[in-house]
Amino acid sequence: MRGLIAGLGAALLSATLVWAETDPAEAAREAAQRLGRASSMLNDAENARNRVKALTETIHAYEDGLQAMREGLRRASIREETLSRELQSRDAEIGQLLGVLQSIGQTRGPVVLLHPSGPVGTARSGMILSDVAPALDLRAKELRERLEEVTVLRQLQESAVETLREGLQGAQTARSELSKAVADRTDLPRRFAEDPVKTALLLASSETLEGFASGLAGTAVNEVPGSLPTISDRKGELALPVDGRVLRRANERDAAGISRPGIVVATRPGALVTLPAPATLRYRGPLLDYGNVVILEPEAGILLVFAGLDVVYGAAGEVLPGGSPVGLMGGEDTESDALLIENGKDAGAERSQTLYIEIREDNTPVDPETWFLTDEG
Repeated sequence: MRGLIAGLGAALLSATLVWAETDPAEAAREAAQRLGRASSMLNDAENARNRVKALTETIHAYEDGLQAMREGLRRASIREETLSRELQSRDAEIGQLLGVLQSIGQTRGPVVLLHPSGPVGTARSGMILSDVAPALDLRAKELRERLEEVTVLRQLQESAVETLREGLQGAQTARSELSKAVADRTDLPRRFAEDPVKTALLLASSETLEGFASGLAGTAVNEVPGSLPTISDRKGELALPVDGRVLRRANERDAAGISRPGIVVATRPGALVTLPAPATLRYRGPLLDYGNVVILEPEAGILLVFAGLDVVYGAAGEVLPGGSPVGLMGGEDTESDALLIENGKDAGAERSQTLYIEIREDNTPVDPETWFLTDEG
């Protein structure tokens, strides 16, 4: 009996410690509130003077809220599964506990006072019973709480599904509104006009990114002399242009054995790609086998190359402020994809899109991790 109580106590203490550290229910509720705030931001963006900036912030808010919701649901799912397995594995012990409690409750006082070994045995049994009964009641209460916790977590996951779906729809609406706002934007300064014929000839004749980048200056017409302020003092401190994690580092070979001087960042479908510093947009569009590419010049002699986008924003020659949206990743961020978390899968599994990032100094590629903050810890 004492072994049963000790075993149940250890398991319940362990479960309590895990719960105190993670609190998945609270995390999911906070995520729902963040999605609610993102929805309000989307409504406010309709009348914002700078709609592009407002919608960019709205999309980031949705991305943060959806990420928090996924993580909260993932943790709730893992917690619920852990509790369920724990309770199932202790069915026999719980049955014994309930049987003892039931027998105690049904035993009459005069019978409890009798013991086959006489008065000494009766006294001993009474002492043991008085010591064990409160502990049994406490364990029974804790088990009831664990069962109630399982019920709450399941209800939380069911109710959060609709919140998550609404958040995904809101994020998609914000992305569509952003595309319209960018297309309607007319207030950005321009450093040059693009010669479309020269650009087309350069595209046709270029066999490498290096060759294309070296000829970009020749596609500009009426370029304003000078350069934007230097960003060299921010080297090593630039934020990644998209929320994600480094999948492949510079010069690391991929599955096909191909290595490139840039890094590959795994990110979610539909993720917003933004500019980490003010820059002139040198080129946007398809390029070689890189897919849709955006090439930006934050200062003379430095080029930022983002490749693999589904949608690209802006026009060549525009000077974009830091934080400006430059495009969207492809794929569909659907509720069926997001709800994979209900099976307890790793949140990173949904980062199905990849953004290639390259930095060129005087047309020579350098390791982007010398410029960007890529630490995940």
